[in-house]
Amino acid sequence: MGRPVLKLNEKMVKKARELAREVTDEIQKFIDVRSTTSVERTVARFYGIDGVNAEGVPLPNVVVEDVQKGGGLDRGITYWLINACVAKNMTPQEVAESVGRGEFSLLDFPPQNESVVAGKIDELTKEALERLKQVKDKRDKMLEELGDPPQPYLYVIVATGNIYEDVVQAKAAVKEGADIIAVIRSTAQSLLDFVPYGPTTEGYGGTYATQENFRIMRKALDEAANEVGRYIRLTNYASGLCMPEISAMAAIEGLDFLLNDSMYGILFRNINMLRTFVDQYTSRLICAYSHITINTGEDNYIKTSDPIDRAHTVTTSQLINEQFALKSHMKPKYMGIGHAFEIDPDVENGFLYEIAHALLTRELFPDATPKYMPPTRHMTGDIFKGYAMNTMYNLVSILTGQSIQLLGMLTEAIHTPFLQDRYLAIENAKYVFNNAKSIGDEVVFKDDGFIQKRANEVLSNAVDLLEHVKEVGLIAAIEEGTFGDIARKRDEGKGADGVFVKGEDYYNPIFEMMEEELEEEEI
Repeated sequence: MGRPVLKLNEKMVKKARELAREVTDEIQKFIDVRSTTSVERTVARFYGIDGVNAEGVPLPNVVVEDVQKGGGLDRGITYWLINACVAKNMTPQEVAESVGRGEFSLLDFPPQNESVVAGKIDELTKEALERLKQVKDKRDKMLEELGDPPQPYLYVIVATGNIYEDVVQAKAAVKEGADIIAVIRSTAQSLLDFVPYGPTTEGYGGTYATQENFRIMRKALDEAANEVGRYIRLTNYASGLCMPEISAMAAIEGLDFLLNDSMYGILFRNINMLRTFVDQYTSRLICAYSHITINTGEDNYIKTSDPIDRAHTVTTSQLINEQFALKSHMKPKYMGIGHAFEIDPDVENGFLYEIAHALLTRELFPDATPKYMPPTRHMTGDIFKGYAMNTMYNLVSILTGQSIQLLGMLTEAIHTPFLQDRYLAIENAKYVFNNAKSIGDEVVFKDDGFIQKRANEVLSNAVDLLEHVKEVGLIAAIEEGTFGDIARKRDEGKGADGVFVKGEDYYNPIFEMMEEELEEEEI
């Protein structure tokens, strides 16, 4: 499947990328010397800690809070946890359960034999990484045996709030033709500073992201994949106060995609900036190591600001997201750079604007797997017009060569999708994608025409904005309300108390080994 060429100003493209790299270089200096409570809980999960105590508090929270209260967290959870394992001759899970029962604190134990502790850390770290490699191998084997569907992948959501009902709806969608199932997360889970435990049946606006729910849905989709003879991808959200923990759970349970944006939590959930920047680095490191594709959230920016006047802020954010992902050692093919079809349908030549914007994203990131989002902002509940808008959206996608197609629902703005709404969305996309399959190979845009000029104009405006962001710094730019017309302060937001500066003896071998292996692959 080909696509038309925009003839972008290549000097401008190079300059934009250099500016985005310099902007994120400054933030990376903050990230490198800090950790968060969520990062440390992620380490605990990789060492096998799961479950809750008698009060229902997740054990990863229990052990990290224990060390934090004792004033030792600047050293990281790894040393304290494994030192206790050696002292008590217990597994990390047994230690965590004992701490959860109040039997002892991890800080109660004097330093154990240094070489024994180091050997135990090395053993458990290798076991943790080996588990992730086995999950990757299983995915690769299934993809090889069942085959990868052609792009754009058909991406649909399930959002009943009950994981068992989600399974029924997901399997039905797969039989109708869906390639990707996204389990929408329960409303406001991103603001919880813990991950709920076990299978859940009561979510509002979606289903809780828990490790058991991930396991249940992965098993169901593998069964469905074998029935239909093609691999089915599973998606959830790695955002909010537990961003890296959810990435770890997804890596352990074999999820394929995660919604993960470097600034979404700051702007749209008022989560502290430093917390978000540190957490997104760790989250993306795990995704890079586990070959999980991230989906960035630029579609949100043009839900709260004008999609034409502020189109350059989308491009600017895409370039920033790309640089943060590269710093996490992520390969471009695992970057699902986001954008959306959100122009008011009453705007003259709105379709041409949309082609220019969608193709700009595709051409700026030729090795990525862009995720294209459907119209939602101007869906009124008129199901006939909504269906027409979704058809136009599908046509732009096949013309511009998008990779991941979140299907629009004809009853958007009325209710959570019914089975029949999803069926019609899939039928619409299949019809347009088949009927116009080679349109991208046939179309040539007029030199200096509307689409060529518009794409270069957006790129030029993005370069101007990046120069400003570089001058003031990304943090100050966010304080100015640069993205999504939303302003946030650097020292405010939820989760600020969970960020800390690493001590001189901070040690986190799991992420160090991930970084080393990924750096070797880059050579």
